[in-house]
Amino acid sequence: MKNLYNQLKKKGLTPEQDLLIQREIDKKEQHPTLPKSDADFIEIARFYSKTDLEVIQNIKTPTAPEIVSLQSLDNLLTRDKQREEDGFPRRIRIGKYIKPGKDNKEKIVVVPTTSEPKFYHDDSITEEEQTGGSGDGEEGEVIGEQQAEPEEGEGEGQGAGQGQSANHEVGADAFDLGKILTEKFKLPNLKVKGKKVSTTKFRYELTDKNRRFGQVLDKKATLKKIVETNILLGNISEQKGFDPEKLIINPNDQVFRILSKEKDYEAQCVVFFIRDYSGSMQGKPTEAIVSQHLMIYSWLMYQYKSNVMARFILHDTESKEVPDFYTYYKSQVAGGTNIFPAYELVNTIVANEKLSQNNNIYVFHGTDGDDWEDNGSKAVEALSLMLAYASRVGITIAKNAWTSDDSETVVEKYIDKSNILKEKPQLIRLDSFSAEEANETRLIDGIKKLVSEK
Repeated sequence: MKNLYNQLKKKGLTPEQDLLIQREIDKKEQHPTLPKSDADFIEIARFYSKTDLEVIQNIKTPTAPEIVSLQSLDNLLTRDKQREEDGFPRRIRIGKYIKPGKDNKEKIVVVPTTSEPKFYHDDSITEEEQTGGSGDGEEGEVIGEQQAEPEEGEGEGQGAGQGQSANHEVGADAFDLGKILTEKFKLPNLKVKGKKVSTTKFRYELTDKNRRFGQVLDKKATLKKIVETNILLGNISEQKGFDPEKLIINPNDQVFRILSKEKDYEAQCVVFFIRDYSGSMQGKPTEAIVSQHLMIYSWLMYQYKSNVMARFILHDTESKEVPDFYTYYKSQVAGGTNIFPAYELVNTIVANEKLSQNNNIYVFHGTDGDDWEDNGSKAVEALSLMLAYASRVGITIAKNAWTSDDSETVVEKYIDKSNILKEKPQLIRLDSFSAEEANETRLIDGIKKLVSEK
C-alpha cells in the first residue's frame, strides 16, 4: 500500500488527495457498508434470491433446473384430450414441416402449437367465423341478416328447387299451436316432475375451484386450507390456544372459484297416445280423439320447449306401436275391442327402455268406451301399474251416436267401480262426451279436465 502511495506522491498529489490516502493507510475511518468477510459478502449477494417460504416459514425452495418442468408431447396431448372430455375445446394443434438434411435427405419435424380462446359476448361468434375489416356504415347498423342454422330439409341456397329432401315434421307448428292453446284457452302450465336430461346447451357457472388465482375467492375453502397449513406448522394445537392474527397464510392456501362450462339441463317428457281403432270407432269418434290428441301434443311441445318424444299405440283386441302420427291417424280396422293389451304394451315399453328414469311420462287414451272385458280387472290392474311412473294418465271417451249421453259405457263403469279416479285424482282423469257434439271448444274443455291440477 505504501509503495503505491509513494509512486502516486512522486507523480503529484493535491493536499486533499494526500490527506484522504493518509486516512486510509492509518485506518482512521472504516466503511460500514462493506462486508467484513467473504461470508458477509455472499449473504448480501443472496438478498434478492430470498423468498417468503424461506424467510417466514423456513421452507427451503428446491432448486431444480427448468428442464425438469418440461413434459413430453404425449403427456401434453393426454391432458388436452382430458380437456375435451370435460367439455372444453382442445388447445394443442400438431403441425409438421420438412427440414432439409444432409445428402438431400428431408426430415419431418412435428411442431405443437397452442391457441388461446377469445371471449365474446355473443355465443354465436366463433373463432373460425370472426372476421375483421373496415368499410362504410355506422356502428350497430344492420347490413344483413342470415338464419344461423337452417331448418332440417331447408334448401342449401337461394331460389326454388335447391337443397335435399327431408321429412315433414309438425314440431315447429305444434309448438306454436301449443303456445296459443296455453295462452288463449288458459290451459294449465305443468309442474315438471322427475329427473332432467342433458341437452346440447351450455351455461357458465362458478363451480370449479382453483388455487392462487380465480374470479371469486372461496372464503370457506380458503380458511380450511389456512388452518391445515398452520396445524402442520405447529401454530395451532389442541393443547393451547392461538392468535388468528399470527397465522401464516400461504399463497397456495387461497382457493378461488372459476367459471366452468356446464351442461344445461331441461325437462323432457315421453307421451303415449293410445287410440282404439276397432270397427265401432269409425267416423266421428276417431276424428274427435285424433284432434284432441294433436292439441295435447302441441300443448306438451310448448310446455317442454319441444323436448317431447311421442309414441303411438293402436289397439283393437290386440295392440301395436306405429311409427308416426300419420299412421296413427289413418289406420283402420274392423275388429272388436280389448283395452288391456294397450295398457300392457305401454308398461312393457317403459320397463324395457327404462323411460321413467329420466323422463316425465304422460299417457292419453281415446276410445268409444266399449270393452270385451266387462269387469275390466286386467285393465284396472295395468292402469294401477302405470300410475306408479306416469305424471298424468288421461282417458277420453268419445261416445258413438247410438250410445245415450246419460248412460255409462263399459269403460266408465269399471273405472268408477275401481275408485281409482277418487283415490288418485292427481294422476288419472277421465272425460266423456258425445262424438257428434265434439266441436273445438268441447275438445279443449276436455283437455283442461284431463291435465288440470284441480
